[in-house]
This record gives sequence, C-alpha cells and structure tokens, in this order.
Amino acid sequence: MTQPAAIDTETENLLALENQVCFALAVASRSVLALYRPILEPLGLTHPQYLVMLALWEHSPRSVKEIGAALQLEPATLSPLLKRLEATGYIRRERSTVDERVLDITLTDAGHRLRDRAESIPTKIVSELGMSVDELTRMRETLHAVIAAASPA
Repeated sequence: MTQPAAIDTETENLLALENQVCFALAVASRSVLALYRPILEPLGLTHPQYLVMLALWEHSPRSVKEIGAALQLEPATLSPLLKRLEATGYIRRERSTVDERVLDITLTDAGHRLRDRAESIPTKIVSELGMSVDELTRMRETLHAVIAAASPA
C-alpha cells in the first residue's frame, strides 16, 4: 500500500471549500443524479427506485436484506422504496416460504419488461456527461476505492 502524500499546510488552505473531498463528492453526486431525473421520469422511477430495480434485474427474487446489502441501505430507507415500487406494479413483496421472517422481493412481468426500456439509460448518461467510457470507468474504480477506504472494516 502506498503512503499518502503529505499535505503542505504552508501553501494549502486546508479549509478551502474547493480543497474538500466531501464537497466535490456532494456536488458531483447531485449533478449526476440531476441528469438521471428526466431520463427516469418517463419510466416512473426515482433514482433510488432505479437502483433497486437494477439489483432485481441482476437477481430476482431477493430478500429485503440482500437488496439492502447490495445497495448499502438500511431496511428503514428501503421499505418505503419497495412499497412505492409495488404500488407501480414493478415488484411483488411476499413472505418467504422457507422463512416467514424474510420478505422476498420479486419482479412482476411489468418489472421485467421495464428492463428493456431501461437499457438505454447508461448510454444516455454517458452522452449527457460528455466523458469517455474509459474516464467513467476509472472514476467508478476510484470511487469504489474511496468507499472501501471510508467504510468501517
């Protein structure tokens, strides 16, 4: 593992807004999510709901606990998202037949069909950002490293 570079406190203003990683991440996040809004709106999805659907398109059925782990969301945050997705007809929430304490989330036929409409989303976002796929891949890898570094062991 490489050693972090020392910060020159003589020439760097450590409290300057533009020097804050948290500020850059917050603004980048808001800006990118704003690009998703008009693309997801015709599908009847918010960005958090889109993330749930992505998890379910990878594997369905999944338990609430599995979805929460995949999205790094608490059940209290996830539950209202799932209720709204069920109301739209994209998912079904059912008690597991193996363990009734477990709530399984399954895609409906409408949820499966929605995937076809959603396949163009990544391409649209890449186009909106005006960045190359290689740049975005490197950024995603860097962000995963930041997430890992900031996450508790």
